[in-house]
Amino acid sequence: MTGLEPRDFTWVVQSRLAVSERIGGCGFQHRRVRREEEIAWLKNAGITSVLSLLEGNQNMAAYVESGLATHHEPLSDLDPEGVRVVFDAMDVALASAGAVLLIHRDTIDDAVAGVLAGYLVHSRLIEDPIVAMAAIQEILSRPLGPEARAIIPEEAGA
Repeated sequence: MTGLEPRDFTWVVQSRLAVSERIGGCGFQHRRVRREEEIAWLKNAGITSVLSLLEGNQNMAAYVESGLATHHEPLSDLDPEGVRVVFDAMDVALASAGAVLLIHRDTIDDAVAGVLAGYLVHSRLIEDPIVAMAAIQEILSRPLGPEARAIIPEEAGA
């Protein structure tokens, strides 16, 4: 496959939903050439859409230029309304049968892990919040802290 695999790229739902660190790196580590290589890799992997949870609009123009659909929902606070907006954006991004979504933030932190576990319950891919939490812990190889656990809906579709 051409390009460069993004840091911490992981399939959450194979060939449908993935997560990684910010494309091209974050802060002082960000490199334009690396970003271009990682975008090429994502396109070869079948990614059709990117949802950025960053505060700013970094990389959005590069995604559009490369033909990827873009969604931007800054995730600064993990209040229920902010998380609901992210879930809604994920629903929109995954609405078509062939859509393949990548979610990213500077790093895969507790907030991103909580959003992923919460979305599994929200979308009814997993009914039980405890099972969703365990699945994301296994997929990301990291425990979910209290911040992540607090945003997982208690029931499917919530």
